[in-house]
Amino acid sequence: MRYAMIMAGGAGTRLWPMSRRAMPKQLIPFIFREGSKAPCSLLQLAAGRLEGLVPPARRVICTGERYRTEIERALPDFAGDRLLGEPEGRDTINAVGFGAAVFGLHDADAVFAVLTADHLIEPDDVFRDAMDLGFRLVEADPRRLVTFAIKPTSPATGYGYVQRGDPIDGFDARASTVREFKEKPDLETATRYFQSGQYGWNAGMFIFHARTFMELLGKFAPESCKGLTRIAQAWDTPDRARTLAEVYPTLPKTSVDYGIMEPASRDNSVTICAVDMDLHWLDVGSWPAYAQTIRPDDAGNRVRGTGEAVLVDSRDNLVITGGAPRDGHGHTVALVGCEGLIVVQTDDATLIMPADKAQDVKKAHERARDELK
Repeated sequence: MRYAMIMAGGAGTRLWPMSRRAMPKQLIPFIFREGSKAPCSLLQLAAGRLEGLVPPARRVICTGERYRTEIERALPDFAGDRLLGEPEGRDTINAVGFGAAVFGLHDADAVFAVLTADHLIEPDDVFRDAMDLGFRLVEADPRRLVTFAIKPTSPATGYGYVQRGDPIDGFDARASTVREFKEKPDLETATRYFQSGQYGWNAGMFIFHARTFMELLGKFAPESCKGLTRIAQAWDTPDRARTLAEVYPTLPKTSVDYGIMEPASRDNSVTICAVDMDLHWLDVGSWPAYAQTIRPDDAGNRVRGTGEAVLVDSRDNLVITGGAPRDGHGHTVALVGCEGLIVVQTDDATLIMPADKAQDVKKAHERARDELK
C-alpha cells in the first residue's frame, strides 16, 4: 500500500529572527496563497498536497516531539500515531528510516513517499501526477529508489543536481535512470549543467519500498538500522516511549542523500530512478527566497507584516514588520534612501542586512542570546 511521510524537522535558522527553536519556519503562518486572505504555514501546504494521493490514514508527519501540540492544533488529522515525534533531530537518514521501520511493521509491501515541509510547489495537480508516477515505478520494482528532479530555471549553486540517464521501459518520458548526484556545484559547473539540459535540481523528495530501504540502511548505516529496528519492535508495546527516548538520540547523524542515495548509486542490487517535475518549486530557506512569495511594488520593494512600512527613495528591499500591535497599530518600519536591504522586525529582535549577506544570518543566530534562538 501507499504511504506518505512529511519531514518537518528543520530549524530554519536562515529565517531568524522569525523562525525560532520554539516555532521553526515550517510552522509559521506566513505564506499567503493567491486568493486567500489568511496566511498558512508551509507544513499546512505540504499536508494539503497529499489530498487525492494517499489515503488520510496512511499519511504521517515526522518532526520533533516538542512540536506535537502545535502541529495537532494546526493539523488535527495528524494526531497520535500519525505524528512520528523525534526526541531530538538526528538528520534525514534517521527520519526516513523511522518512517520505513514503522510503515513496514504492519505492511510488508509498504511503499512510501518522503516529502518536504519547507517548499512551495505549484500547481498541485502536476505534483500529484509526478508522485503517482514515482509510486508506480516502485510498485513495479521494489528495488527502485525514486528521486524527483525539478526542471531548473537558472544555474543555481545552492541546490544539488541530478543527472538523468536512460529512459525506463514501460513508463513515460519523465522517468529515467539516474547517472549521478552532484552536490551544490560552483557557478561554472552549475552553468554547464543548466545548459546541457541533462540535469535537474535535487528536490529532496523520494519514494522507497520500506523493506528495501531498511535493507540498504543495514548495509550502509548499520547502527541506525539496529536502533530503528529496536524502536519498531517496541512500537506496539508499553515500552514504546522508553525505547524511543533511549535509542533515537544515539543514532548517528547524516543525511539520506549521503548515507543512502550516494552509496546506493554504486550498488548494482538497486536502481535509482528520477521523475522530472516541471513546475514552480521554491525552497523557502532564506529571506531572499521568502521575498519571492511577495508581490513587489513599482520600486521592487516587498512588504509584509502586522505593522506599517514607510519607504522613501528606497528600492528592492524586503521589510517584514511584526510584534504585538499597540493602540490598535503595529510597529512601523521606515527606510529612507535604502536599496537591497532585508529588515525583519519581531517582538524581541530586529534583523537588518544587505540581501547579498543573507546566508550569514546563521552567524547572527549563533551569537544571539539563548532566549532569542
